[in-house]
Amino acid sequence: MELTQQEKNILLDSIREIKDFPQPGIIFRDITTLLNNKEAFNLLMDFLTKRYQKYNLDYIAGIESRGFIFGAALAHSLGVGFVPIRKKGKLPYTTISEKYSLEYGFSEIEIHIDAFKNENLEHTPKVLLIDDLIATGGTAYAAANLIQKGGATCIEVCFIINLESLKGSKELEKIIPVFNVLDL
Repeated sequence: MELTQQEKNILLDSIREIKDFPQPGIIFRDITTLLNNKEAFNLLMDFLTKRYQKYNLDYIAGIESRGFIFGAALAHSLGVGFVPIRKKGKLPYTTISEKYSLEYGFSEIEIHIDAFKNENLEHTPKVLLIDDLIATGGTAYAAANLIQKGGATCIEVCFIINLESLKGSKELEKIIPVFNVLDL
């Protein structure tokens, strides 16, 4: 299932580009303009719902913070649970964590230790991981590992925007299926 070129153009036209943010030489893809455009947002969410309705998912996991928006909306549409993947120190209960490297140093993400526990399931929980954008892929790689540590199976990672020149999606595809709505 693919978007038509016209549908892709609707989405692309709804994403604002901000030059030199957060630093010189960077073009920031601002999805807030997609979110407040009801035609574009509904088109995207309807498309994702149709794509994933036959996956028999148990959870959607969203990466902080923009992954929460798309993940929670999609979880609602599919009638499944939502699990937030947060930066270290933001969750109130016992957590498990995964470190990942940044350009200068390391960062860490967490989920609650019982995020994927469901006594009604007779199988390993199936999870879709979602975020707004993939650049180098470090956070997504760590998030996919964290889902595994949490006792679930990450069946695919979905990004609204793939920055092709940074090759994060290609690297991530070596360990898990990746679906990109838009390639830029």
